[in-house]
Amino acid sequence: MVTQAEKGLAFRALHERDKAFIIPNPWDVGTARLLAHLGFEALATTSAGYAFSVGRRDNTIDRDEMMAHVSAIASATDLPVSADLENGYGDDPDTVAQTIKLAADAGLVGGSIEDSFGGDGAVYEIGQAAERIRAAAEVVRSLPFRFALTARAENYLVGRNDLKDTIARLQAYQEAGADVLYAPGLKTKDEIAAVVRSVDRPVNVIMGLQGVQMSLAELSALGVKRVSVGSALSRAALGAFLRGAHEMRDNGTFNFAEDAVSYRDISAMFEA
Repeated sequence: MVTQAEKGLAFRALHERDKAFIIPNPWDVGTARLLAHLGFEALATTSAGYAFSVGRRDNTIDRDEMMAHVSAIASATDLPVSADLENGYGDDPDTVAQTIKLAADAGLVGGSIEDSFGGDGAVYEIGQAAERIRAAAEVVRSLPFRFALTARAENYLVGRNDLKDTIARLQAYQEAGADVLYAPGLKTKDEIAAVVRSVDRPVNVIMGLQGVQMSLAELSALGVKRVSVGSALSRAALGAFLRGAHEMRDNGTFNFAEDAVSYRDISAMFEA
């Protein structure tokens, strides 16, 4: 068994390489094991993907439920796992700090904290947002193993396409002690390059957004260190499911099964 300390060191080393790596997002134990079988080097959970898998909307899973979920993912493989911890499950810094402590106890070696709240496009004032990251960073520094704290500036996801403010937020989170910086929703090479130039921490970029297509090589050339896909894999799987369901309901046919992975192949992956 790989220890949590060993996972933490391996995860940190991935961020220190001179090229970007992909950190895909499973939504349950099965998909985590499949991604590990395919040779990925680290995993990140997806709050939306998990919520969809249990018939819920994103941001409706409480902290206890999420901790049980991320613990199951973290113990499913020997890979380092970073968790989507939403906004830390509370507004005040102490709650965010407690969330990071619980995440570490759950076997994780990384976690992200968002600066949005309420689900209606609101973001914390930059000073409060930085204090939340500072409280999380204090917990991280007290841990007996390496834990990568990712700070997220949510402007672009909530309709506030303000690059200047986004960069100012990421710089504040860097000063507060974040290990990785992340502004989901950036859509152009110029925006991504501007963010990378403005900070001195590894930058995570999300791919899998509609209308945004950049390769790992292109992102690496921009200085990006980590590429995640959020809920994209789960939505792709649900898309195939819904197309098959529509075909059965509307046509009474079953052609969708021609594109399905075989029972034998899936069984072999789980036996490995």
